[in-house]
Amino acid sequence: MTQALAVLRSVFGYTAFRHPQDAIVERVIAGGDALVLMPTGGGKSLCYQIPSLVREGCGVVISPLIALMQDQVAALHQVGVRAAFLNSTLTLDEARSIEQALLQGELDLLYLAPERLKSERTLALLARTRLALFAIDEAHCVSQWGHDFRADYLELGVLQRLFPAVPRIALTATADVRTRQEIIERLALQDAEQFIAGFDRPNLCYRIMLKDNPRQQLLRFLRGRPAGEAGIVYCLSRQKTEETARWLCEEGFKALPYHAGLDARLRATHQARFLREDGLVMVATIAFGMGIDKPDVRFVAHLDMPKTIEAYYQETGRAGRDGEPAGTLLLYGLQDVIKLREMLAASEGSDEHKRAEQQRLNAMLGLCEITTCRRQVLLRYFGEELPAPCGNCDTCLEPVATWDGTEAARMALSAVYRSGQRFGVNHLVDLLRGESSDKILQFEHQHLSVFGIGRALDGARWRSVFRQLVARNFLTVDLERFGALRLVEHTCRPLLRGETVVALRQDDKPKPAKGRSGGRGTLPGSASDLDPVLWEALRDCRRQLAEEQQVPPYVIMHNRTLEDVCRLKPTTLYGFADIGGIGERRCEEYGPAFVAVIRRLTLAGGG
Repeated sequence: MTQALAVLRSVFGYTAFRHPQDAIVERVIAGGDALVLMPTGGGKSLCYQIPSLVREGCGVVISPLIALMQDQVAALHQVGVRAAFLNSTLTLDEARSIEQALLQGELDLLYLAPERLKSERTLALLARTRLALFAIDEAHCVSQWGHDFRADYLELGVLQRLFPAVPRIALTATADVRTRQEIIERLALQDAEQFIAGFDRPNLCYRIMLKDNPRQQLLRFLRGRPAGEAGIVYCLSRQKTEETARWLCEEGFKALPYHAGLDARLRATHQARFLREDGLVMVATIAFGMGIDKPDVRFVAHLDMPKTIEAYYQETGRAGRDGEPAGTLLLYGLQDVIKLREMLAASEGSDEHKRAEQQRLNAMLGLCEITTCRRQVLLRYFGEELPAPCGNCDTCLEPVATWDGTEAARMALSAVYRSGQRFGVNHLVDLLRGESSDKILQFEHQHLSVFGIGRALDGARWRSVFRQLVARNFLTVDLERFGALRLVEHTCRPLLRGETVVALRQDDKPKPAKGRSGGRGTLPGSASDLDPVLWEALRDCRRQLAEEQQVPPYVIMHNRTLEDVCRLKPTTLYGFADIGGIGERRCEEYGPAFVAVIRRLTLAGGG
């Protein structure tokens, strides 16, 4: 560990490990296997990068995305680490040159996609190489229960058989108990020590709202934030992604679409722009984002409900990786639930898989409908308890108004039962409100005892009642009958017998969107003490250096480190080197440029 700490300081510029990085690094350096669950932005990469530099040989990193490999290799080059990747972007000569460097011991880290790793040529190459470790990043991809399943990850169990003496470390930010178990089984990690660092991201503000003119709700969210922020907007379909990106551009935002249907080169261009440019909004399907290493994403919005809490946590976790405050917005409705259940029913998974996914979808809807602290429910899903409400989610910041919905719930359940459990929400609302629609008359439901008993509530309130009854498992959606609602007997019986009461959330109309926030809005949310003129000058310096190197600005220096530079104003290289996150290589390469900016603005002005 003495050597590991020396590498941490000299290469990466930090004086101490975060917990539990030290224990993970010690385990892997000693040759042991590890399974690491650590929240996005928690420092997972150091857990295999430092052991790769300390142990003899080259560390091999299995990574799911080409863009992620390229970014991480570029960042490692900035601090003087001998890193490379082998993927389809290389020419034959370039790939052979990297293979030769590997065989001659000239690499510290090599990044591979799982597809390339399983090839006979690659396995033969690794068999001739001194290997320090295998790191399997985004390890939840190995699990068929996971939200980003990749079939090629299933082949990675071969590593234990072919390289039994090489330690393996599997890492992910999101995995429930079932997913963790499958990772262990698929990768033969039964002897691995498990490190669960906690799932809480206290800098994220969670906000979940019922859909009511979703575009205006999104506009209000975006215009309520500082101008010039980078963010991601997720949509369920490719068409909606394209339409939303065009609409945001019309509203004055710099937005790009991203989905699997776009030309591969255009997708790569859009992703590169998102990583390098400030203030760009990426409108995407879930095809975008896994492993995105952009630390200053300030918001993530969902225009459709994710199908699992794991997916929601992973996607929202792409905001605020730098630890600065970031916002999230999720808009949902009962139609989302029906659409997701239809997709699930049409999938080729086994009945067991479909039942498990149904439970996960129910948990996601439950998170949307709760009236208590969202973070407590979110963390409890992953087996972690938060003793007190977080104070940084919508239900904490603006406590939810509730009303006694017991009688309305009984009416709704009775309407479902009396009509034969064969009809969807709209018909049931007409039935309760006594509307003589064509369908009501066709089935002669005007003669049922429940016809018109709910005239006191309008249609929107009744739809809210039905949605919340589905969320609380009093009702379920029968997809074989095109969205018909059915009773869940064991939960309905106590309510219908008068043995329990139900408090339902009061759905309020959203306020109209406000005008776009003024100002450049570039100061970090937690850094109001910074000199804005110096901050802009340092950012411009970083941007110029990034353009020269053809890398994203955060590869030159993360925002948090740049904040410390702005706050401490070092006017010598010695002072610059003492700042956390400034290693020897970064100080040598970039220190003179930043110090020159500081001297020009502070010494000349007497600051």
